[in-house]
Amino acid sequence: MRIVVHGQDAFGKAVLEKLLERGENVVAVCCAPDKAGKAEDPLKVFAREKGLPVHQPTSWKTPEALTLMQSFKSDVCLMAYVLLFVPQPVLDAPKFGTFQYHPSLLPAHRGPSSINWPIAMGKSHTGLSIFWPNEGLDEGPILLQKTVAIGPDESLGDVYFKKLFPMGVDAMLESLDLVKAGVLLKHDQRLADGSYESWFKKDIVQLDWKNDVAALYNTIRAANPAPGAWGTIKGVKLDIYDSAKVAGSGKPGEIVALSANGMAVAAGGGAILVKRVRAPGGQKIAAAEWAASAGVRIGDVFDAYAAPAPKG
Repeated sequence: MRIVVHGQDAFGKAVLEKLLERGENVVAVCCAPDKAGKAEDPLKVFAREKGLPVHQPTSWKTPEALTLMQSFKSDVCLMAYVLLFVPQPVLDAPKFGTFQYHPSLLPAHRGPSSINWPIAMGKSHTGLSIFWPNEGLDEGPILLQKTVAIGPDESLGDVYFKKLFPMGVDAMLESLDLVKAGVLLKHDQRLADGSYESWFKKDIVQLDWKNDVAALYNTIRAANPAPGAWGTIKGVKLDIYDSAKVAGSGKPGEIVALSANGMAVAAGGGAILVKRVRAPGGQKIAAAEWAASAGVRIGDVFDAYAAPAPKG
């Protein structure tokens, strides 16, 4: 079976590695265009090391891009982490079409931040979907789904790197085996047409210490390691990473305890023990170390939450 791999970054590289280990016939690799000042895509580097042709269209909406996909004369295209929009004629160019990985249980959590949102919402489960994309945003018939638990203290990094990444790589190969066996499900009407969620951006993860401790903790977990939840104290916009829920009381945002374990910040119904932080221009360090260097004391208070300015 002639296979095209379309993806980027470590996930795309991992899928390609597994395919080549199995001796699959990968006829082309497509990845995102290079960005000035950034390192070359790991998928691109690995593909070239293996002598595979690499293609990087700046857009898939052109006649030239369609001609390119048709030129591969492929049986199937595996989309492993693709951010560029791909129109239907390109998706349909391979004999059996194109299937795609998405790290949520579609139709839930359509969109680019599909791992952050269920953690921020306090959900106990998420998963992954392999589906046949159409021109909608994360829409199309489902080929395969798998579920994973979200531990009560797991962060975005835990859920992705320890669970959804390795499981997703295996699911892509399992899906290829289904296609080889003729299990296409292209007429399955379980379309991924749920509500679309946009980027989990920095402007929505400022911590409002008046909120319940559980909600704050979920936001911090969902933004760890990126984009990093934050608050402002003593004029410093401080990114907050590892944390824990602890007992405590005080004015919302007040530092109520300092120890080698970190700084406890009062919130609704308790406190958040902030363990690891990053100040502008610095590295991630222990919160206790930062507090000592910044002269933070018990009784100091994070600035009040400032709602994002309306857009438009």
